[in-house]
Amino acid sequence: MKIISVVGARPNFMKVAPFIHNINKNNKELIAKGQNPIAHILVHTGQHYDDRMSKAFFKALNIPDADINLGIGSGTHAEQVGLSMIELEKVFILENPDWVVIYGDVNATMAATVTAKKLHIKVCHVEAGLRSGDMKMPEEINRLVTDRLSDLLLVPDRLSIENLKMEGVPDSKIRFVGNIMIDTLEANRKKADLLNIEEIIHTNSISSGNQQLITNYKSYALMTLHRPSNVDDEKVLKALTNFIMDEVSKEIPVIWSIHPRTEKQLKAFELWGKLIKSENIYLVYPLDYHSMLKLNMYAGIMLTDSGGLQEECTVLGTPCLTMRWNTERPITLREHGGASVLVGNNIERIRKEFFDTQQQERKPERPELWDGNTAKRCLDAILDYHTE
Repeated sequence: MKIISVVGARPNFMKVAPFIHNINKNNKELIAKGQNPIAHILVHTGQHYDDRMSKAFFKALNIPDADINLGIGSGTHAEQVGLSMIELEKVFILENPDWVVIYGDVNATMAATVTAKKLHIKVCHVEAGLRSGDMKMPEEINRLVTDRLSDLLLVPDRLSIENLKMEGVPDSKIRFVGNIMIDTLEANRKKADLLNIEEIIHTNSISSGNQQLITNYKSYALMTLHRPSNVDDEKVLKALTNFIMDEVSKEIPVIWSIHPRTEKQLKAFELWGKLIKSENIYLVYPLDYHSMLKLNMYAGIMLTDSGGLQEECTVLGTPCLTMRWNTERPITLREHGGASVLVGNNIERIRKEFFDTQQQERKPERPELWDGNTAKRCLDAILDYHTE
C-alpha cells in the first residue's frame, strides 16, 4: 500500500507526526512477519515555509523532512489553492498512491482533496466533521468541501459525527478515532516540562516586559492572536491591544507569542512602539511546539483565537478565553466539559470573563478517545477499509 500525506501549515504538523510514527511502528511489525511495509510519502505544500513556522516544528516533533516540498509560499487563498492543485496533480499522477491522507482545514487540505478525487484516488480526512457554521471563515469552506469529497472521515468527537450525519454522510464513511493532536501532546508532555520558562522567553524574545522577570509561573497570561477578524481591523486590534496593555498586564504578566501577520498589522496601525515598551508584557516570536506546550502547562489563563490551543487547554486544564464568536471545536467549551469560553473581540465580554476566570481553578478534562492512541486508530481505519 502507498499513502501520501499532504501538509501545508503548522497545525498539520502536530497531526501528521503521530501518524508517521505509527506507520513506522507498523512497518517494523510487517517486516518482522516478512510482509511488505506501507510506503509513505510526505508532501509539504509550503504554505508555512519559514523556519519558525515550519522547519522548527519538523525538528521538534521528529518528523522526517518532507519527501516533496512544493514551495507554494504565501499568497491569496485562491493562489495557494490553485498553485497547490497544479503541483499536487503532478505528484499524484507520478506516485499513483492508494490513499491521500489530509489533515485539518488549511488550504492544502482542500487542494489535495479536490485534486485526488479528480484522479480517482481515495481520500482520508483526519479531523473530519468540525463545523463553526461561519461561512465567512475560509477554513469552513475547506472543511465542507473536504468532507463532502472524502472517502473516509476520521472524527475527533461525537459532536462531529452528528454534524456529518446532518449533512447526509452515510455511517459507512465515518470512523470515531479521537483527537490526533492529543497524541502529540501526550508524547511530548515530559520533554516540554523539562524546559525553563524564563529561558523560553529570553531565547525567543522580541521584548522582555521591560526587563522584569516572571517569578510566579502560575500567574501569567499566555496569548496568541492571528485571525483576520481580530488583527486586520484597526479599531478591533487597537481595542484588544489597549486592553492587554492597560488592564491585563496590570493584573498579571502577559506572554504574547506574536504571529507574523499580527506583527505586521500592529506596526501598520502604529501600535507596535507602545506595545514593545509596555511593562509586564513579554513579546516573543512564534514558539516551537515544546516551548508553547510548556507555557500552556503553567499559564494561569490563555487568550487565543487558535483552534488547536483550545483543545490543548481542555486536556491541560488551562482556563481559555477564545477570542472568536464561534468555534468548530465546541467540545472544548465549558458547556461541553471543556476549558474554553467564547468571548469574540468584545472588550466588555473579554474583561468580564477575564476577571471571572481568574477565580477558577485548573480543571483538566479528557473527552472520549482523547487518549494518545488516535494515530493507531487512524491507520487501522485505512487498513480495514478494504475489508468492508
